Amino acid sequence: MNRFWSPVVQTLTPYIPGEQPQMQRLVKLNTNESPYGPSPKALLAINSQTNDDLRLYPDPEGAALKQAIAKLHGLNPNQVFLGNGSDEVLAHIFAGLLKQSKPVYFPDITYSFYPVYCKLFGIDYKTVPLGSEFEINLGDYSAPNGGVIFPNPNAPTGRSIARSEIEKLLAKNKDSVVVIDEAYVDYGTESCIPLLCGGSCPENLLVVHTLSKSRALAGLRVGFAIGHPALIEGLERVKNSFNSYPLGRLAQVGAIAAIEDQAHLEATSAKVIQTRTKLVEQLNALGFDTLPSTANFIFTRHPKHSGAKLYQALRDRGIIVRHFKSARIEQFLRITIGTDEQSGELVAALKEILA
Repeated sequence: MNRFWSPVVQTLTPYIPGEQPQMQRLVKLNTNESPYGPSPKALLAINSQTNDDLRLYPDPEGAALKQAIAKLHGLNPNQVFLGNGSDEVLAHIFAGLLKQSKPVYFPDITYSFYPVYCKLFGIDYKTVPLGSEFEINLGDYSAPNGGVIFPNPNAPTGRSIARSEIEKLLAKNKDSVVVIDEAYVDYGTESCIPLLCGGSCPENLLVVHTLSKSRALAGLRVGFAIGHPALIEGLERVKNSFNSYPLGRLAQVGAIAAIEDQAHLEATSAKVIQTRTKLVEQLNALGFDTLPSTANFIFTRHPKHSGAKLYQALRDRGIIVRHFKSARIEQFLRITIGTDEQSGELVAALKEILA
């Protein structure tokens, strides 16, 4: 603590990002990055722009990228908002849309940046307990609130909710914004973006995406939100009061090429789903209890072994997974789905540890 800190800084408990260890030989399964590279077309696009034009500012509106996203989903560009990764998009959403007179609702076990943003921006919030099987019960979000936000699939559990159920949630929350954080949607979850197409676009729905996961561009930092033009206009006002140039020239051209290469997205996502299915079967054979997942990670525990000890034993063998110390989930490990080879090393290590 320092005497020059403002009061809000003194009370913050910052978000802790996943570890990026600098180890020589490492099986890295802790931060939900894609095990496969980005679209070759994205790399070519980025390389083509590494020239003297980098002396110029990028397009502050990201018009070409908005057009590419809108075209992919059958939307209008004024329904698209861009940010420096989905974390920045979420920050603007909390500051610009969720600071209301009533508390914002989100699950008690979810993306841990949500309470950090609330404390940073002075937003009242209420955490809603997950069910006995770590599911989100949407009936618990029908009380008057200042907004609802949750990932679909949820993180770190990996469990998802059908789009039809979210439609019912929207109908019950017409006086507040509902934010669906779809960071992991491409691995088997129904997206809510189709609800925003056509003339019946709900005015209270906002869907957030990132290019860091399924499109394998975590190092580029590109995220976006899709919603009613009035919500997007509000976010643009916040963005232009904070940082008019959130996406650099390389980020914009790389993102456009990645968005346009659906074949690469579908092929790599299918590989991850296939590996996930096989890994769950192998862990079940070892006695693990794994939650149903439609993400590029699984949430699993062994009834006879401490989660913390399993985490450390894997780390000692050069395999990094994620362990949370929070009550109720401290026995779980969150394991990113890697390649088949990485999964094989993980299973072999676990067999050795359990023995």
